[in-house]
Amino acid sequence: MAEEEKKAQEEAEEEFLLPKDVLLSAGLHIGSRMKTKDMAPFIYKARPDGLFVLDLKKTDERIRIAAKFLSRFEPSKIVVASTKLYGREPVRKFCEVVGATPVVGRFIPGSFTNPLLPTHMEAEVLLVTDPRADGQAVEEATKIGVPVVAFCGTDNSLRNVDLAIPVNNKGRRALAVAFWLLARQILRERGEIPEDGDIPYTPEDFE
Repeated sequence: MAEEEKKAQEEAEEEFLLPKDVLLSAGLHIGSRMKTKDMAPFIYKARPDGLFVLDLKKTDERIRIAAKFLSRFEPSKIVVASTKLYGREPVRKFCEVVGATPVVGRFIPGSFTNPLLPTHMEAEVLLVTDPRADGQAVEEATKIGVPVVAFCGTDNSLRNVDLAIPVNNKGRRALAVAFWLLARQILRERGEIPEDGDIPYTPEDFE
C-alpha cells in the first residue's frame, strides 16, 4: 500500500511544471490578509494567522494557459511591465529569454496611446507583475484593445485583466520563479525547446 501511495504522490508531483516543494519554498502560494471577490476562485485556504493561500494547481494551470496564449504573438510585440522593484529583474531576464519588450520602472503615460511620444510602442499583448501597481499600462492597453495578462495576488482586482495568473506577486523569489516558469513554458510552446526541455538559466538568474 505504501508503494501505491508513493506512486500516486509521484504522479501528482509530475503534474506540476516544477516539484511542488520547490514552488512552496519559493512562496508562490503566499497571499495577503486581504482577498478580493475576483480572486476567491484561486484561493486554496485561509491560514489561522489570517493569511490567504493560493491554489498552486491553479497557478500551474494558468502558467500553461498563459504560455500557450503568449507563444502566438511576435516576441517583440509582447510588452512586459513592472513598476515594482522586485519585478524588474525577473522582467528583464524574461524578456531577454523570450525576446519580449521590457518596461521597468515608471510607465510613461501615452506610451501605448500617443504615437508622437519617443517612448511609444506597438504592443499586441501586455504582461504585468501587478495590475494595480501597473495600472497605467493596463488602462492604456485596454483603451487600444490590447489583451492583458497579469500576475495577481489574493488582493488584486481583475478589472481590465483578460488572463490572470494567481501567484504571490509581492515576493522577489516568487516572481523570479514564476517568470522563469513562464519563459520556459513559452519556449516549449513555440517548439524552440523540447516539451520537457529546459532553458540555460536557473530561477536564481531571474532574481
